Amino acid sequence: MDNIYAKRIKALRNMMEDNGWDAVIIGGSDPHASEYPAPRWQQVQWLTGFTGEAGDVVVTASHAGLWTDSRYFIQAQTQLEGTGVVLHKTRVPGAVGIPEWLSSEAKIVAVDGLCQSVSFMEELQKALGGEARIVDMPDMMSRLWHDRPLVPVTPVTTLDVDCFGGVSRQEKISWLRKWMLLNGADRILLSSLDEIAWMLNVRGNDIDYNPLVISYLLVSQDSVKWFVRKEGFAEDRDPDTEDSFSELVADGVEIEEYDMVMGALSECASQERIYVDPSSLNNHVYNHIKTAYQDDNVVSGQSPVILEKAVKSPSEIEHLRQTFIEDGVAVERFLYWLDMEVSSGREVTEWEASEHLTAFRAEIPGYRGNSFENISAYGPSAALPHYSTPSEGSAVIHPCGLYLTDSGGQYLTGTTDITRTVPMGECSYLEKEDYTLVLKGMIDLAMAVFPKGTAGCQIDALARMPLWRAKRNFGHGTGHGIGYYLCVHEGPQSIRYQYNPQPLLPGMVTSDEPGLYREGMHGIRHENIVLCREAGSSEFGEWLEFETLTCCHIDTSAVLPDLLGPVALKWLNDYNERVYLTLAPLLPPDVASWLREKTLPVC
Repeated sequence: MDNIYAKRIKALRNMMEDNGWDAVIIGGSDPHASEYPAPRWQQVQWLTGFTGEAGDVVVTASHAGLWTDSRYFIQAQTQLEGTGVVLHKTRVPGAVGIPEWLSSEAKIVAVDGLCQSVSFMEELQKALGGEARIVDMPDMMSRLWHDRPLVPVTPVTTLDVDCFGGVSRQEKISWLRKWMLLNGADRILLSSLDEIAWMLNVRGNDIDYNPLVISYLLVSQDSVKWFVRKEGFAEDRDPDTEDSFSELVADGVEIEEYDMVMGALSECASQERIYVDPSSLNNHVYNHIKTAYQDDNVVSGQSPVILEKAVKSPSEIEHLRQTFIEDGVAVERFLYWLDMEVSSGREVTEWEASEHLTAFRAEIPGYRGNSFENISAYGPSAALPHYSTPSEGSAVIHPCGLYLTDSGGQYLTGTTDITRTVPMGECSYLEKEDYTLVLKGMIDLAMAVFPKGTAGCQIDALARMPLWRAKRNFGHGTGHGIGYYLCVHEGPQSIRYQYNPQPLLPGMVTSDEPGLYREGMHGIRHENIVLCREAGSSEFGEWLEFETLTCCHIDTSAVLPDLLGPVALKWLNDYNERVYLTLAPLLPPDVASWLREKTLPVC
């Protein structure tokens, strides 16, 4: 029997032949450039079976390829088997991107313009050349995907900013309008969902693990229009949504139908200027804007909301500190449970462990779900950086080797993300060596002091140097921004070797997570969340440093002290002692006693 995904690709090729297309690009995102799309836009998964969060597909008459990065290489090779889809590796030396690859393969390319950003389409057109033609076919996969899910509708809630000292939506809108005046914009269209949620102080659940509402926001000097109502709203309105909409309307926000955004964008005065962000705006809407406005009146650039959102307020920072303590209590209770269960000889699977971790988090007041799908990986499973733990048939965790858990929670007072690689018993020397080198990289970055104006790409090497000295490395980034009861991944800052000019600023919250992965053997990642803060000044300028927010012990049983070195060893001992003193009063006595043993200093 033919592979179901091979059949779907064949059907797509038939559609291509009927329309005279040389190639089709299927994007892995949605109309809002979301990292984790809702089921309606999981088109890559439907077509190929690949379930990774980052991947784009190109299909021609003779070739089908998936472009994804090193986090998913092993996963992709497994999931694409039998589909006829070939893996194209990105973010590696010599990688050939989709635009460059297509430049010699096609002259007529069809895309779903709703799911491709303006930036990508500009890059594609440049690579293809002036004689090539790009055909915009919104929702083209609906012709083949007959049971395709609808645009999701979930309850909309508003945040009580008084509870955590946040900024009201009126203040944020006033700030944005001032920015528009200073930058000569009469209107601004926000299409990135976390920016809209932040601006309006609203949350939803249209995308798993991300408290977002699929919508557009159009702001001018005299109106705020939120295009959010979808099919299903009127017939099955949630009481919380009704109350939220009433609150928003009272604050001057007009609630509109999601599909009415195109019509509203056409209603413009002849000399009005509109500001858009090409990195998040989809190409279909952008082309509509270019038709409605004169070219000179369409201004493109990075949304000002991105940076404003990334720099947390003093009140938000204080709430985040407390949130990471509460989250640490849940993780410590889980690690104690796991240690007791496995050491007693009971069989515990990766899935069962994951479910117990979620249950401990769910007991925390203010918990609103996980911030991403738990990664619960033992031994070889952890060699996949973004391993998806199966509910059935997951590996049993044995009392030896390494277990990796990467997880996080969504709370009314913040978003968390933590990775712990846990020695479950006897470990090989190689496992200990890899464990220690990765840990040293995390600690070296955590201890960094750097001049104001430094970008994350300038300090990425601090986390890699211990590995590089041993001729080892990892393919993913070292650090990503993290939201405040928003997306677990946010910009504009990052810590990775790829160039990103955005300086790290006081108030930014970023992950610190080097790793190392040996296919078929083990994977190691240590992750804490750090806050960028002022570190004083000297005759050489102003300086910044990191404060570690994560509050959960780091297991020392696999540490090779001589390899870690005295400076990093002191940091580790000090950190573990602080974790114990902070969490012990909040833990059950048996867990606190266990934690005392786990945090004793290493000599």
